[in-house]
Order: sequence, then structure tokens, then C-alpha cells
Amino acid sequence: PVPGRCAYFVERKKRFCKMIPAPGRRFCGEHGQQEEESDRKRIPCPLDPKHTVYEDQLQKHLKKCNSREKPKPVYFVQDINAGLKDVAEIPEKQVPISSLSKEELENLIIKLKKASNGLELCLEEQILSHQALQEALNDPKNGESAFKHLKQQASILGNMEKLHLLGPGRCFVEFGAGRGKLSHWVDVALQNVDNVQFLLVERAATRFKVDGKHKNRDTIFERLQVDIQHLCLKKVPILEKKKLPVVGIGKHLCGAATDLALRCLVESYTTCYDGENEEPAPKRSRTDKTDMPSNNSADNESNKDDCKPVAGIVIALCCHHKCDWTHYVGREFFKSVGLGPLEFHYFQRMSSWATCGMRETTTKASTSQESEDQTNNTEEHEQTFSKTESGSDTLQGILTVEERKEIGCLCKLLIDHGRIEYLQQRGYKAALQYYTESAVSLENVLLTAVPSLSLIPEPTT
Repeated sequence: PVPGRCAYFVERKKRFCKMIPAPGRRFCGEHGQQEEESDRKRIPCPLDPKHTVYEDQLQKHLKKCNSREKPKPVYFVQDINAGLKDVAEIPEKQVPISSLSKEELENLIIKLKKASNGLELCLEEQILSHQALQEALNDPKNGESAFKHLKQQASILGNMEKLHLLGPGRCFVEFGAGRGKLSHWVDVALQNVDNVQFLLVERAATRFKVDGKHKNRDTIFERLQVDIQHLCLKKVPILEKKKLPVVGIGKHLCGAATDLALRCLVESYTTCYDGENEEPAPKRSRTDKTDMPSNNSADNESNKDDCKPVAGIVIALCCHHKCDWTHYVGREFFKSVGLGPLEFHYFQRMSSWATCGMRETTTKASTSQESEDQTNNTEEHEQTFSKTESGSDTLQGILTVEERKEIGCLCKLLIDHGRIEYLQQRGYKAALQYYTESAVSLENVLLTAVPSLSLIPEPTT
């Protein structure tokens, strides 16, 4: 055992315990029962049987155990953004794609192509950059992985700037924030701007956060450790106090998390926001010239009658194979083209075929660079595959790799188009675009949305 550490050998992990025992003892509290002189009995914790506690200290332990149910924050509202309440709509038995017959698979592909008919298959490229990241992009100390992340972040900021979303008097809400790097770069871009605050939403406790870099700044950074499914932005104290227009952002927001975030912004927050006003702003017609803001961005921000509580949405999409019909915001679109939950189930599984061409190289990299992948997987998700989704032997001879890739891209596009229609029906001008090269990230589609009635004109050249 390591000097100063517990002398108990953990058979399951094939190593000694790493806990530090009390002075004068060989074992930690967890393994203290191994000491012959100890007569106290240890029992499994009723809250989490993975650890034990002295029986005579059980009540004291239950009050401070990390597995105890903690008080819910004021902004926690159970399932407020969950979506579908009637689970009866979801089919109980879902056969894996690998178990489908050739005819069943062909029928699915026919349905997919019919539903996709008329959609814009070639997205516009908006591969931009931003001055805030130029120094980091030119830093030779950054490795290839860091450089790819920086290029994506720079393009996201470039697209935000093009939409005039980088400005004073805003609250930026980063969904699936992780270490908070996207918010960090937004803050760098706004270092000379007043009245800006950040909310970083992440359900898991995160290590190596970059939040500490902002301690000496006047900008407000606050973390919300809550699942997006239960987040009511209206009840976040800082938003209750200062009702700033919200800009929702996210980099590689996984599967259903994108739908939860959209509903959080467009439904629960907007509804609560409008419901609180005694005299809501009257709706204006599209022909009313007063709808169009002036070229002065300061005038736009001060014109409260022309603003929605959500000023914009910029989300880099990811992991369509983790989407869920229960949470999906585009269900009405799917039904309008003759599709339902069963087809959605297969299409979201088939969407991973869009990246199956990288399967072999990803597997090789994971074996040789395991430690590096562990740090990168928190932000990049496109390398997550399953054998059933990507290239099962039953599909060999039916579809080539290129055909699978084409179908996977079509599935992604169809799912994303449902999100676009959802936003359009709620008064937003929404669009999809490629924001980075596929060599940088295979998940290279960015969803953007701004209120339709407060459009800001393109900057003059």
C-alpha cells in the first residue's frame, strides 16, 4: 500500500484503497472493520449500499450522506419541458434495425425519401470566425483536438455576431455547458460590454470548469445544476430580478437535450414571461413598418415592445440517435408527412449511419489514445456508436457504406426540419447551416433562430 493511505486491498479493482485513514490507523473508515481491535459494526448505507457506515452513527450519517435527497432549487419544476404526457402513443415493442427484413428496411427508406421530398437537402455554409479566438487559434501550444474545438467555438460566435446577438443587456444561457468554454469565449468577446450575465446549465457535477477565469470580472456567471427537462428559467432568481432578453446557446447539445432546451426557451419561459406582464405588448402585423428595427443596435435593445424574452437561439446539433419521441418538438411535422413514433424510432437510430464512415478510425484511436478520448468525450459526441446502428452484418449486401451514410444524413435532416417548423410556428425565423468543415467535426450543423418580428438587417459591407 502507498504510505499514508489505507492498507485494504480492493479485490474488485486489483489495487489498494486510496483513502487516507485517521492518524494511527492502518485502514480508512470504510475498511476499518478489518482491524482486529475494532468492535463497531459497519452496515450498508440505506441510501446507497455501495458504501457502508458505522451502525451506531447511522442517523448522523444520513443527514450528511451525499446520496441523500437534496432540496430542489426554486427553478426546479418537474417535467416542465418534457413534452408528450401520453406515453400510450409510444409503441411498446420496437424491433432492432438489425432484425428488420429487407422489405421492411426498404419500406422505411421509401417513407424517409417521400417525407424528405421538397426539403432543402444542401444546407448553406456559414463557416465564420471571431476575433476573440484569434490568439488561441494561432497558439502553437494547442493540439489538434483543442484546435478543432476552437474553430467550432469561433464559428458559433461568428454566427451569433452575424445575427446581432452579441451585445449588451443580454442573458446568455448555455445548455449542456460542461466546463463552460462556449460561455467563456462569449464573455471574452463581450469584455467591454455592460449588463451581461451567464447561466450555465449542466445536470452533472463537472470537473476542470473554466468558471474561475471570470472571478475578477463584473460579468455575472451562475451555474444551474439541473436537468433541462425540469428547468423553469422564469424562476431563476437572477432572471426574476433583471428581466434581460435571453440568448440560448449550446455546443453539441446531445439528442433530446436540444428538444428540451427549445421547449424550455420557446414554451415554458416565454409563456411565463408573457403571463406576468399586466399589459402584454400587442401583436403587430408583418406589414407594420415599425416592426423593423433601425440600424442602431442600441435602439433595438431599448425598444422593449419589439423584443421577445428570447432574443435568439444558437445551438450546434448532435447525436440524433439519442433523440426521443416523448421529448421531440417536431412531432406535429412528422404526423403531417404521414410518419409516427415507430418511424421516428427507426430514423433516429439510422441517423448514426451518417457518421459510420469514421467507425474504423475511431476504434483505432480509442485503443491508442484512451486517456485523451476520456477528456474529449465530454464535449464531442459524434464518436458514440453502437454495432446495431452503424454497420451490423445483416445490413451488409443490402446497403453500401455510402448508401447508409446518405440515409443517415437524410434522417438527421428530417429530424432537424421538424425542429425548424416548430420554431417557425412560434414566431421565429429559424435556419440550419454548416458552421464548420466535416474534417473538424462530423456533427457540423448549427441551428439558429431569432424572433420573426424583430429581425435585424444584415450588416452593411
